[in-house]
Amino acid sequence: MYDYLIIGSGLFGSVFARQAADAGKKVLVIDKRPNIAGNVYTEKVEGINFHKYGAHIFHTNNTEVWNYVNRFATFNRFTNSPVANYKGELYSMPFNMYTFNKMWGVVTPEEAAAKIEEQKKEITGEPQNLEEQAISLVGRDIYEKLVKGYTEKQWGRDCKELPAFIIKRLPVRLTFDNNYFNALYQGIPVGGYTKLVENLLEGIEVRLNEDYLENKAEWNAMAEKVVYTGAIDAYFDYALGNLEYRSVCFENEILDVPNFQGNAAVNYTDKETPWTRIIEHKWFEFGKDEEGNDLPKTIISKEYSSEWKPGDEPYYPVNDEKNGELYQKYKALAEKEENIIFGGRLGEYKYYDMDAVIASALECARNQLY
Repeated sequence: MYDYLIIGSGLFGSVFARQAADAGKKVLVIDKRPNIAGNVYTEKVEGINFHKYGAHIFHTNNTEVWNYVNRFATFNRFTNSPVANYKGELYSMPFNMYTFNKMWGVVTPEEAAAKIEEQKKEITGEPQNLEEQAISLVGRDIYEKLVKGYTEKQWGRDCKELPAFIIKRLPVRLTFDNNYFNALYQGIPVGGYTKLVENLLEGIEVRLNEDYLENKAEWNAMAEKVVYTGAIDAYFDYALGNLEYRSVCFENEILDVPNFQGNAAVNYTDKETPWTRIIEHKWFEFGKDEEGNDLPKTIISKEYSSEWKPGDEPYYPVNDEKNGELYQKYKALAEKEENIIFGGRLGEYKYYDMDAVIASALECARNQLY
């Protein structure tokens, strides 16, 4: 009945569906959720585009991907400048001259660089874990106040037990630049991410509240090929064991005030505060509605990181050695499946930024369709 059955209407599935439909293929997209857009789903609450499954900020250096998404949405000029709260002390993120001035009282880049270099000497040789890697990048003071507590809450593990590569990309700047992402293009889709995905799926048949894994053989019989973007271990009914993920729980509040924290994201970097960060959604669109009017209320989300268990939403793959080996075994099984394409964050058990998911879907579509 269909050329392609696509499981999941997140970014990978929606981009592949668009490319296949544009190539003249008959496409059906199904999703077990009651809504499209996967984890980038946004819904309108009190006039605010509320990021239901956590904050998503689009950023990329890939011009092809940027031009592609701009076919389906207009992006605003949002710049990610998170604030770190350590026991009531506020610091700039990324680590920049504002951070170093607050931490040490230094004023010039030369003084800041000297202070970091002096503290980095503590680590000799190749860093063996995340703690050593972080100290080798920013020194002990910044590690203790701004990295350690947040990271241990995020991963549920001591920094000495985490691999060094997790923190290879700590942004450190000897300038007053508060833009967290060192990316050429950045912004949030005007009208929210759901609107972007709606436009990607325009004219394509979509069925919601459909669980592919409950009737796999029946669904597979409906299409020449299947693009599967769910969890790879779930596809094989966890036959080789569970891959590990970190999950995130959200405590959402609508507040009858116009401004709660004055910023889209505030990270809580001490270990004693149970949440990792608070998102104030209205600031992704400058606190205004589509007509440019100030919004009288605000919505905040406290984020709590947790170990994933079946029934939870899997967010971040735990990309350590043990899980890497297990994924390779599942990948070998996947390669034997006829006419099933595994893609996306869960299908490839990979920590993907949004632009990388889109690039991967475009590449997959090129290989399949042309």
